[in-house]
Amino acid sequence: MSEEIKVERKKRSLSLIQPTSIPTLGNYLGAMKGWASFQDDFDTIFGIADLHSITVRQDPAKLRAQTTQLYAMLMAVGLDPQKSILFVQSHVPQHSQLGWILNCYTQFGELNRMTQFKDKAAQHADNVNAGLFTYPCLMAADILLYQADVVPVGADQKQHLEITRDIAERFNGVYGNVFTVPEPYIPKAGARVMSLQNPTSKMSKSDPNPKGTVHLTDEPNVIMKKFKSAITDSEMSVHYAEGKDGINNLMTIYSAVTGDSFETIEHDFSGKGYGDFKKAVGEAVVAELEPVQKRYNELLQDKKYLQECWTQGADTASRLANRTLTKVMKKVGFLAK
Repeated sequence: MSEEIKVERKKRSLSLIQPTSIPTLGNYLGAMKGWASFQDDFDTIFGIADLHSITVRQDPAKLRAQTTQLYAMLMAVGLDPQKSILFVQSHVPQHSQLGWILNCYTQFGELNRMTQFKDKAAQHADNVNAGLFTYPCLMAADILLYQADVVPVGADQKQHLEITRDIAERFNGVYGNVFTVPEPYIPKAGARVMSLQNPTSKMSKSDPNPKGTVHLTDEPNVIMKKFKSAITDSEMSVHYAEGKDGINNLMTIYSAVTGDSFETIEHDFSGKGYGDFKKAVGEAVVAELEPVQKRYNELLQDKKYLQECWTQGADTASRLANRTLTKVMKKVGFLAK
């Protein structure tokens, strides 16, 4: 009699990203570059969090364009709609439905302690809306709808995952085992990329100095100009050391793109000036992004294919989400139609 082979289920992972602008080189080297291989280890769900983006007032045409562009970029960096669920959040209404229910299982005091609310309220003092305040409830719905086992998190999202776990445990305590309580997942460390003009601050989409940030859609000549004007120091020696923030940042980028160790970089550029090194880093980044940009531009030319992919993603996501929402609504006491 043949032995039954037990196939262990992959853990389910969920990641959402806002369509506020095109991702940066920092986003790519810090996280996105590793997402393609992530698909092999986990049952992956990736979403574009357009519902979250409207806590800040958006231009409608720009939001639609940026959502389309981000969807294409996610595919261009290696996310495969046949391997992952890749969807747009607003296409799956169960997010909003569960978000409202979870509002009613979250305490005012918990939301009032969220540091991101305080930070964003200070940044957008003219539009401190209720959505900004209850943002963590919608984020909890995003995660709990899909019974995600793990959520890749950075330092700025740890508090949101903690409140998601609290909400799930509170709901389960009242109604039984309804939600999977998600665990934080710290991905293999990606490169921490800093601004090219202020290397003590992270590279950011919102950097007021456009020369400090490399966007994934920047033309090769633009990328080269940004690296050639990168802030360094007066020492003129390519080596990693305290106080050499600009060179340390360039070495980090070069290492992440080429795979060379810091020791190899120091050896290869021994006796060479910063101009040579900046040029080499720029050229390496251009070469790294060339296939990504090529695929991105191809996808943007085929809007029909993109629409087919996000429709398929929404249909699959909706089926999964509906299982959880139906169970939640029954537990709460809503009448079935």
